[in-house]
Amino acid sequence: AADPFWSVIKNGVDSAASELGVDVQYRPPERFDIPQIQRNFEAAIASDPSAMAVTIADPDALVPLVEEAIGNDIPVVALNAGLDDWEEAGALNYVGQTEFEAGVEAGRRMADEGVSNALCINQQQGVVTLDQRCAGFAEGLGGNVEEVAVEGDDPAASQSAIETALRQNSDVDGLLTLGPQGSDPALKALTQSGRAGGIMFGTFDLSPEILEAVRDGRMAFAIDQQPFLQGYMPVAILTDYVQYLLHPIGVIPTGPNFVTKENAQAVIDLSKEGIR
Repeated sequence: AADPFWSVIKNGVDSAASELGVDVQYRPPERFDIPQIQRNFEAAIASDPSAMAVTIADPDALVPLVEEAIGNDIPVVALNAGLDDWEEAGALNYVGQTEFEAGVEAGRRMADEGVSNALCINQQQGVVTLDQRCAGFAEGLGGNVEEVAVEGDDPAASQSAIETALRQNSDVDGLLTLGPQGSDPALKALTQSGRAGGIMFGTFDLSPEILEAVRDGRMAFAIDQQPFLQGYMPVAILTDYVQYLLHPIGVIPTGPNFVTKENAQAVIDLSKEGIR
């Protein structure tokens, strides 16, 4: 609930619920916490809803609960995380970004600009989707990539860890963060270390600070996985399925969609409405 990225997903959920005339209960943990997500999942199943839209952030912990929901005749759509597990678990669809491929595209963009030695800042190590982003980035760059784990819920500690990594890797010419909880401390770390402008910097996901940095040229790009659609589309899919037994087939990709200096201002305008 504290992550601004998920507030945009919730806006998509709320918009779909309003437009389609359905009741949707949104059950986030206050911060990333797999046991709490499991408890929320169990409570949702116990409430016997018509359908569930879920994120499979930890397959070992959550796939059994997807299977339990489906066993209780509750249709499920997976969103945001679970690309490799949704089908085997029995979900109808997966709505989200293909994370490894998005990382590959980020790496290729940097490689095309001559980057050969980069850091990948992971603000929630162990989250499958974030690990996939770093792995894809390394493949796409084709150079040296060091993954740096930081505490996403502690911006000051994250900034300090990034500054340390920059000091220890003086030849780094590229930096990729995996979301606002990594990018905001990274912007400050680059400035504090005197290396702003000397390192090609890109990130996943959007925030006001990220968009302003892209617009102003302090960041080369931001990868938008269009979280509004990740909230909106599962509600629409499940509504049609419950009413008519109709649903799309397969993965519904929502990214990667690159925001650059050329279109950042237009995206800023939409972000003020909670859409981007």
